[in-house]
Amino acid sequence: MTDILLLFPLGVVIWYWLDSLRALEIARTEAKLVCNKANVQLLDDTVARISLALARNPSGRRALQRIYRFEFSETGDTRLEGRLTLLAGRVESVTMEPYRVFDD
Repeated sequence: MTDILLLFPLGVVIWYWLDSLRALEIARTEAKLVCNKANVQLLDDTVARISLALARNPSGRRALQRIYRFEFSETGDTRLEGRLTLLAGRVESVTMEPYRVFDD
């Protein structure tokens, strides 16, 4: 019985770690897609989690909500901020600071 009590917390930690890696990859991929569509450059090719909370998904169940921050540039000379929200591993919203649009 004590073995199970010791293994359960370890299992939860492993699940959380793997789920966090999966969410990070989803956020990174989505940030790249958003930047490509907006014709801006994703700086440092990375995202950083800035928030973790429990929130309700559309069906009313509690799920992990993660907010990630990324930086992008329209000219290469500026650093602007974007935010991406994941709820239960799905993209809920993406916001970006206002930036200039250059016509080719």
